[in-house]
Amino acid sequence: MNVSIESQKNCEVVCAFCGGSGHDPFGLLSPLSTCEVCGGSGHCTLLLPITKCAYCGGCGIHPHSRMTCTSCRGVGVAHVAPDAEICPACKGSGRAANYLWPDSQLSCSECGGVGKVSPVHNQLFRSEKHAK
Repeated sequence: MNVSIESQKNCEVVCAFCGGSGHDPFGLLSPLSTCEVCGGSGHCTLLLPITKCAYCGGCGIHPHSRMTCTSCRGVGVAHVAPDAEICPACKGSGRAANYLWPDSQLSCSECGGVGKVSPVHNQLFRSEKHAK
């Protein structure tokens, strides 16, 4: 079997967690501690296409904490499918529905907090919702 591999395009983005400084923004261990997201380089490499993380708003910090965002892992942006659509569950907010817990700090389980899903996933979500 002959398989050809297309070259995938990457992009380098400024680390959102440390703002490109390469240092821990909270200085928990020391002001000289390296950033846990970018490893001190100030940049992260991602596969294209990318979109701003809906859960943290692109800052890379988990809401109401000093931890890295669980959705984008602190980068501030995330890789999405080329034809990604708005997540039908959270409507692009990246946050879990707060009918169980008002002001929930959990990310959306359908899109993982990114706010976008592939069209195939979107179609499956709609068919499951109508089946109920």
